[in-house]
Amino acid sequence: MKTVFVTVGTTSFEDLIKEITSDEAIQALKHRGYERLVLQVGRGSVLPDPQNFPQISLEAFRFKPSILTNMQEADLIVSHAGAGSCLEALGAGKDLLVVVNDKLMDNHQLELARQLHKDSHLLYCTCNTLTETLRSMDLSVLKPFVPGQPEKFANFMDKALGLK
Repeated sequence: MKTVFVTVGTTSFEDLIKEITSDEAIQALKHRGYERLVLQVGRGSVLPDPQNFPQISLEAFRFKPSILTNMQEADLIVSHAGAGSCLEALGAGKDLLVVVNDKLMDNHQLELARQLHKDSHLLYCTCNTLTETLRSMDLSVLKPFVPGQPEKFANFMDKALGLK
């Protein structure tokens, strides 16, 4: 079953959870052949009830000791733009769509997403453009991110955050 895994990390990102479970977003996912949606909602107040989503197989949880299995089972990962979540998703070798929280004031997340996008490792959008991105995204342009070279990642982060 073609699966999308959504993670907000340890934070709350209600706008992402609300948008990915909107009728329009679910229809876009179904149109692309996704049949299962797994949501890690973190500390958010929104915990969707699977019974309210008969059009797709939906699971939702707040936290688990590890989400690695969820990532490995996913065909597409939709993630907030936290560095840890991005790195974990890229390390799992999965297609990654990062949703930047444009309500954050000092937004290093956008810089990280832009740089990883420029290097063709992920696609990114905001909640406002999520459904349209799901409809139009071309995942074939993505290149694998080769993990295991911490100095390269440190240099990359320095560059993305404007420290170098």
